[in-house]
Amino acid sequence: MNILFLSIGRLNNIEDRGIYTDLLREFKNNGHNVYVVSPREKRLNKDTEYINESGIHFLRVKIGNITKVGLIEKGISTVMIESLFLGAIKKYMNDVCFDLIIYSTPPITFEKLIRYVKQRDNARSYLLLKDIFPHNAVDLQILSKKNPLYWYFKGKEKKLYKSSDYIGCMSQANVDFILKHNPEISPEKVEVCPNSLEPLEVNKDETIVKKIKEKYNIPFDKTVFIYGGNLGKPQGIDFLIKCLEANEYNGKVFFVIAGSGTEFNKLKAYFNSNNPNNAQLFEQLPREDYETLANSCDVGLIFLDRRFTIPNFPSRLLSYMQASMPVLAATDVNTDIGKVIEEGEFGYWCESNNVKDFNQKVAYLCDVKLQKTMGENARKYLENNYTVKHSYEIIMNHFK
Repeated sequence: MNILFLSIGRLNNIEDRGIYTDLLREFKNNGHNVYVVSPREKRLNKDTEYINESGIHFLRVKIGNITKVGLIEKGISTVMIESLFLGAIKKYMNDVCFDLIIYSTPPITFEKLIRYVKQRDNARSYLLLKDIFPHNAVDLQILSKKNPLYWYFKGKEKKLYKSSDYIGCMSQANVDFILKHNPEISPEKVEVCPNSLEPLEVNKDETIVKKIKEKYNIPFDKTVFIYGGNLGKPQGIDFLIKCLEANEYNGKVFFVIAGSGTEFNKLKAYFNSNNPNNAQLFEQLPREDYETLANSCDVGLIFLDRRFTIPNFPSRLLSYMQASMPVLAATDVNTDIGKVIEEGEFGYWCESNNVKDFNQKVAYLCDVKLQKTMGENARKYLENNYTVKHSYEIIMNHFK
């Protein structure tokens, strides 16, 4: 089959590890021809490029800047992506007949592009639903339902769902949410197709652990909790700060926060003002150092804003599970990530407005034996449920 994958993420190297690159390699390894269309921001000063890399065709389309820019510039650049992608596909891929189009949200603005390729090639389409927009923006009070932009994006969302032959959701709660709020969608085309990866063996060599902890001044005699990833409004940074404050004099634990995002400066201001002795904040670490450090910690943390009514399911969970780490998730009540974690017996959940409950779960996870058991359960659950082989088979089941 000829597979067209659309993404607004920068896919620099197909050998990189990630939920999309791992899945694309799985398609390639199963004999499919994979074509990827991804953006190349204007700031890179590079033109559109069509190239074959490691057996996968990449069409990198020059677009406006969509990261590290103001809201207006980002909005204009995002709206323009669809027409730029469409023009590039017509120019460079006009002689390729696609059998399947795979794309993810965000964004929700690919509907015309998908409809064009479907009609041209009689292709089928599969949406990997990673983000329910604009509903999530309303939850976080970024958009109001009185704002015309909300209704513009709502219309785009409805059209995207209609154009999708199949919709793969991250969890059952996502399936239920989509069907409840979009009764016009046939339940037959909505299913669970979870975040997944190609699991690597993580060797926690004591010499390497010692070296990386010494390099970044991480203690050896405390349970180290790590949060790694986006630090934006969806993560509910105010609650994270309250948790750090509540544990300031807890001599058994140490918190490592590593990431970037719109709320990073809020966290940095807290660290600058309070200088907590059992926590560290990192914005940019070398990729190899970050991965080594993350794999050397004891417990993985997940935070989501309690105001969410949509059921998010952060892919960050997978890297913790891959490293055989138990997980503590502090989230809203609508996501089912906590249910998965607790039923899989590889961690705990609390609501992200309950510091007392969070602290209680922190205390449980300081038990070394419990860490080991839950960590083993995490790795086992990953291998049984969240590998790219699972996702590949779910998608390809429609083509048998």
